[in-house]
Amino acid sequence: MLLAPVLLAAAPVSARELLAIGAHFERVFERGQEGDIVGLGPEIIKVLAQRMGHTVRFELYPWARAQALITQGKADILVGPYKNPERLQNMAFSKLAFYQDQMVFYARADANASWNGDFGTLGEQRIVVLNGWAYGTAFDQARPQLRLSVANSVDSGLKMLVHQHVNLFASNRRNTEPVMGRLGLVGQVVMLPKVIDVQEGYFAFPRDTQFDTLRRDFDAAFQRMVDSGELKKLGQRYEVNVP
Repeated sequence: MLLAPVLLAAAPVSARELLAIGAHFERVFERGQEGDIVGLGPEIIKVLAQRMGHTVRFELYPWARAQALITQGKADILVGPYKNPERLQNMAFSKLAFYQDQMVFYARADANASWNGDFGTLGEQRIVVLNGWAYGTAFDQARPQLRLSVANSVDSGLKMLVHQHVNLFASNRRNTEPVMGRLGLVGQVVMLPKVIDVQEGYFAFPRDTQFDTLRRDFDAAFQRMVDSGELKKLGQRYEVNVP
């Protein structure tokens, strides 16, 4: 009985269970073989939550749904969004990014497709993009002139490509190449060498002021993780490019 007040005093008054959410991003946020959520993002959050005195729970959603939940303030942390103008209005981003992706086009190997970086040359090409994904400023500016279809997963986008429903699939290498292996598409699908953009992935928080303290504490703890070289080591462990 005498120990109870001591234990209570040791815990931060604001300590609570955080809800961190995301979609299936290869090696960044995904469901492991045991059913738990694993990847670079959850690993970082678990470490930082413990250092801030919190516990954390993870939930996986379709990407558009995950973004809506963080915008509505129904979760504490969104794992992995790239920045774009709409998201900057609806979410508060972490100060630092925690991974980098190359955004590229994929084509069927037998199509002899090419792209030199000029979106104006793609007017007749049918392109599938992923629901809720950001592809960079140049791509967003070119959207009105492109023939776009939308898929809800990398698997679906690749299948639309190989079944010739589209000519090109816009995605990132980290998410796409493991799926190509699982689907047996290596050799059938090729990456076009010209990069659409290099995007950086962040943690995001609701813009409501009640989350400001959490975001500031997270930023400070994450900065120390970066400065110590710990993020670089975690990136190497999960085979994810870090800034």
